[in-house]
Amino acid sequence: MSSPVLHPTVAAGPGPRHKSLVLAICCVSIVVVVMDISIVNVALPTMGRDLHASESGLQWTVDAYTLVLAGFLVLAGATADRVGRRRVFQAGLAAFGLGSLLCGLAPGIGWLIAARALQAVGGTMLNPVAMAIVANTFTGAAERARAIGVFASMSGLALALGPIVGGGLVDALGWRSVFWINVPIVTVAIVCAARFVPESRAERARRFDPVGQVLMVLVLGSVVYAIIESRSLGWTSPVIVGLLAVAALGVVGLLGYEPRRADPLLELRLFRSVPFSSAIVMALFALCGFGAFLFVTTQYLQDVRGLPPVAAGLCLLPVGLPVLVVAPLAGRMVGARGPLIPLVVAGSALALGGGLSLGIGPGTPLPAVLAVYLLFGVFLGAVNPPITNAALSGMPRSMAGLAGSLASTGRQTGTTLGVAISGTIIGPHLTHGGTAFTHAAHHVWWILLALGTGTLALAAISSSPWARATAERAGAMVNLPG
Repeated sequence: MSSPVLHPTVAAGPGPRHKSLVLAICCVSIVVVVMDISIVNVALPTMGRDLHASESGLQWTVDAYTLVLAGFLVLAGATADRVGRRRVFQAGLAAFGLGSLLCGLAPGIGWLIAARALQAVGGTMLNPVAMAIVANTFTGAAERARAIGVFASMSGLALALGPIVGGGLVDALGWRSVFWINVPIVTVAIVCAARFVPESRAERARRFDPVGQVLMVLVLGSVVYAIIESRSLGWTSPVIVGLLAVAALGVVGLLGYEPRRADPLLELRLFRSVPFSSAIVMALFALCGFGAFLFVTTQYLQDVRGLPPVAAGLCLLPVGLPVLVVAPLAGRMVGARGPLIPLVVAGSALALGGGLSLGIGPGTPLPAVLAVYLLFGVFLGAVNPPITNAALSGMPRSMAGLAGSLASTGRQTGTTLGVAISGTIIGPHLTHGGTAFTHAAHHVWWILLALGTGTLALAAISSSPWARATAERAGAMVNLPG
């Protein structure tokens, strides 16, 4: 195939106002995709009662979405680099809107889970592709760092505000409205993308890697399915052991097969960059922690404390509001002084939030509970900009879609595992009263404390001069024309 060229608008360089419009459109897309991860959490108890769903069914309502996102983000990013980022972006908006409409019409939990998977197919074409569009629109190092900071802060803000918006919608219009609200938003975004977003591609097209894609889905799907079903089947059951064996063989297959391809789905050479590898692991840690926090907290507020959905959503304002303040500051600090300070703040807030949550019980005064939630808001606001910037740091523009999609894969995999693990821990105790629930939740809070501590360690390692040198070598190794 001949190498496609950039859209003339990109070649000529869009002006500041045009760039701002592109950034706004990309931010809208990431808001609806990421908000749909968390907006559903506050609707879970109502959905469960209306659709007569089990706890594992509710877990799959969340995890079907995040699992498809995690499994196909890399393919979507590489495809966008090949066939055109705006084209894939618009297709993703259309698929996401259709999936949202079908979610709102679902007559049962099985139909809802299937529609969530369709939603996520659209989401895979939005999350990393929007990041690549931003990275290719803002070409200067400083302006790119600022733009990525804004984009990443929108991701964190959407995740935090999802339960608040969802609570209001569930109380006013019912749980189906949390999906229907997406339809007019993505319709407007499709029109604006056609008008304002320039087309761009990598000059060297990457070939598809179906074997790598199948192996990746097998690994992620097997692990998540094993965690969710382990509560009912037991860890020693043949099904669970078999799933874990499939996951292990899938990892071996990826490590053996991918390096032999000229254009692998997983460009393993990127992981020779310590900052890049650390960013992926920290993304997994961070969103695993937040996914677990959100899943446990929304059910604690409604099932243990007896709050209605809108009140439960408002109780998460202390999570959303700090993101508005902290995320822009973190983005500017990353651009000016590097990622270390925001990552230290994020890791400390997550560890402290997990530790203090050990003291939360059915009768804990609500102001004390909300004070702890502030820490999770600080954590979420501080963690996204440095992770996103580190994933793209030192990478050539032709790899922007792939590098960005790997960072997003780390986030979605973390969210999926967080929901799966926390649901497995607390699920058996939901019907046994508040004391039993909070005792089980202690295991989740210990995990969050450990994840925060791990983030602190990785922040220190990835910011060292040795780590920065590995990033330079890895960037030069994978540097392709474009």
